Amino acid sequence: MSSEYTTTETLDVKGQSCPMPIVKTKGAIDDLEAGDVLEVVATDAGSMSDVRGWADGTDGVELLDQVEDDDLYTHYVKKTA
Repeated sequence: MSSEYTTTETLDVKGQSCPMPIVKTKGAIDDLEAGDVLEVVATDAGSMSDVRGWADGTDGVELLDQVEDDDLYTHYVKKTA
């Protein structure tokens, strides 16, 4: 995983396909405080574009990074507000 970010919480959505990774990411972000970073671990390749699109269109969140490692996709989402 990334050593650049101190994650507050890790959300495991491995084995789940659209829309569940986004639905669960939104729910987890809602439970965090501003400045917290959520690490989302997925196996759905579509999560790369889905999480980016969701973050770009959602106020109060920022996509910090996405890492693809074989069949594992890790997203780092910061709650900004």
